[in-house]
Amino acid sequence: MKIGYIGLGKMGKNMVLRLLEQGVEVVAWNRSAEPVKEVVVAGAIGAQDIENLVSQLEAPRVVWIMLPQGEVVDEFIGYLVPLLSQGDLIIDGGNSFYKDSVRRAAELSAKGINFMDIGTSGGPGGARKGACLMVGGERADFERVEELLKAIAAPEAYGYFGKAGAGHFAKMVHNGIEYGMMEAIGEGAAILQKSEFEIDLPEVFRVYNNGSVIESRLVGWTKEALDEDVELSEISTKISATGEGEWTVNAAHEMDLDARVIEDSFKVRQESSEDSGDYRAKVVSAMRGKFGGHPVKKS
Repeated sequence: MKIGYIGLGKMGKNMVLRLLEQGVEVVAWNRSAEPVKEVVVAGAIGAQDIENLVSQLEAPRVVWIMLPQGEVVDEFIGYLVPLLSQGDLIIDGGNSFYKDSVRRAAELSAKGINFMDIGTSGGPGGARKGACLMVGGERADFERVEELLKAIAAPEAYGYFGKAGAGHFAKMVHNGIEYGMMEAIGEGAAILQKSEFEIDLPEVFRVYNNGSVIESRLVGWTKEALDEDVELSEISTKISATGEGEWTVNAAHEMDLDARVIEDSFKVRQESSEDSGDYRAKVVSAMRGKFGGHPVKKS
């Protein structure tokens, strides 16, 4: 297998390193040169620019883009289209809005270029050790690149969900669920902290994370943060949101469905502030820092 890879941020670089270890040839490009140098040392082929990247791939080509959602994705697809041939495949592995993925698939299909949307979960650590992949697009394309997906994913951690847009739709809902789960954990931690019992918070989260119904990676990351500083004194009470929770709420409204837990957890993030002193918000921020490498320290 040989693919082109565009975007070597904290997710993309780690994914390329994993691919190389799995025996996949990778031609890599990034706007800044330093991450390219790092993956070249690990065995990747560095590209001078996008045209050079495409020229080093044999048809039918596969190009994975790992970029922030929005206009930048359209920008780079625009760079790629004139360089690609009929039957080549573009994979968007970032957190794009699912309706954008539906549109992009239609636009590319009219040009004879295939498109897949893959929602990627697991954070930078998952990208390095095995991610969770939610796939949308044509089934024939999924089958064509399934060995590539196995190389990227943790065991049993990928699946095909239907036509273009389905992968990013599934990832959007995943992130909405994540908002609700994180808020519940934060609220529980705040209640424990304020109780009359002087409960050892790292210890209770250790127990929670060994055989209980709420055992989870999120509970484990909460314990890690509490082990470092039970007061979370350097953690911001401003909880950032990257879009997917709001998208999930809007999708529920469009379907006339009640999603009050996700909606309320999104509102908490909207209303959070730097100076609130809210322990619940600190716990949620600390989890974001642990799984996503997001900046969560006080500014």
